Amino acid sequence: MSRYPMTKQGEISLREELKNLKSIERNNVVKSIAEARRHGDLKENAEYHAAKEQQRLIETRIREIEKKLADCQIIDITQIQDSGKVIFGTTVELEDLKEIKKITFKIVGEDEADIKKGKISVNSPLSRNLIGKSEGDSLKFETPSGEKEYNIISVKYL
Repeated sequence: MSRYPMTKQGEISLREELKNLKSIERNNVVKSIAEARRHGDLKENAEYHAAKEQQRLIETRIREIEKKLADCQIIDITQIQDSGKVIFGTTVELEDLKEIKKITFKIVGEDEADIKKGKISVNSPLSRNLIGKSEGDSLKFETPSGEKEYNIISVKYL
């Protein structure tokens, strides 16, 4: 597997961010630098230094996204034969046996992870323990906040 697995939606989001950084953010910071230069002495010009720092951050993020997109493997879970096993891209419904509640997560790439949206990183402890399991399986593992125990209710290839 490639260094940066991601879903199709993750790729789309990164491409949109890259387009915004290159076409809008980069131009805005260049204008800010030009405006700050007009204010005179650059050594003690806080606006100039802040704009240069913002430019550095933008250029770093552009390089980071370009590298990830060049080295990514796009995984479209809807194109994979449903084996019933938890793999990258699947949506998993779990029963938390300690807190007696149901939770649903989609396993996604690092850049896509957003717990509030029900997306967890493939590199998270929960994902690593889920990969390869099937509907009906149970899992128990240790986390920094204590032992967790789940039953897998369903595995969906959405």
